[in-house]
Amino acid sequence: MISIFFKWIKKNKLTTFLILVIVFLVFKDKILPYPITSRQFNYYPSPEKLSIGGVSNQDFYSTKSIPSDTNPQNRLVIKESYLSLVVKDVIQAQKQIIEKTQKLGGFMVQSYIDNPNEAASATITVRLPAKKLGKALDDFKKLAVKVVSENLSGSDVTEEYTDIEARLKTLYKTKAKFEEMMEKTTKVPEILEVQRELINLQQQIDNLVGQKKYLEKSAQLSKITIYLSTDELSLPYAPSDNWRPQAVFKEAVRSFVLTLRKIATALIWGAVYLPVAIPIIFALYLWKIRHKNKKIA
Repeated sequence: MISIFFKWIKKNKLTTFLILVIVFLVFKDKILPYPITSRQFNYYPSPEKLSIGGVSNQDFYSTKSIPSDTNPQNRLVIKESYLSLVVKDVIQAQKQIIEKTQKLGGFMVQSYIDNPNEAASATITVRLPAKKLGKALDDFKKLAVKVVSENLSGSDVTEEYTDIEARLKTLYKTKAKFEEMMEKTTKVPEILEVQRELINLQQQIDNLVGQKKYLEKSAQLSKITIYLSTDELSLPYAPSDNWRPQAVFKEAVRSFVLTLRKIATALIWGAVYLPVAIPIIFALYLWKIRHKNKKIA
């Protein structure tokens, strides 16, 4: 049967080619590797490019952009930090980071691991007291084989916080006046009107109080996002060199392995469908022979 199959292929090369094209189109997603694209990351500003409160360095040191209260201790600054670390064991490093955060009085915001069974990588976000930010960064970096990148950013929200306080004072005074009016008035329409104004004022006050508390908590608790991986190329950082032979070599190896996996997957699929394909092809071969015999007869 196999010899007949190969004879049929030799006699029907065009048909065989068309069948192969159809098979390729059907299984091309499993034969061809996925396109290799460089991972896109949000790169965070380095300290020398740090923008605080939307003000550039040039404007930051200008007295025009600085509020009247220039005492650093009275400023309300929300600090965030980002670390990219190469570690020996991603899962172990993740656990140690969470434990150290809790010891410093902080807590984990979110944590997830990607591809834990192979070249694992993880992202952890924690919050801890702003006063212990430096200590936490030092402890986290000690867990790394290599610190790929470290960025610290800050946002000065003092003016926004001061503006909220001023608006709250005005709203509280206005609310007090309406409450006085409520005590004095006896007419139902006026009472309803004053109540509507009081409800509106209370909503504005609640909204501003929520914003104020959010700024306070954000300034008290700094956020740190740590990227972990055993492979430096899996971490979000901007390479200093435009062309890096080591990176090209690793990407080529990954592409080669991915291609082998796709080919192996296609072969497995082909082996599964082969018992079905062979009878169909053989039936077509017999049908063609009978068709030729009918023409001769």
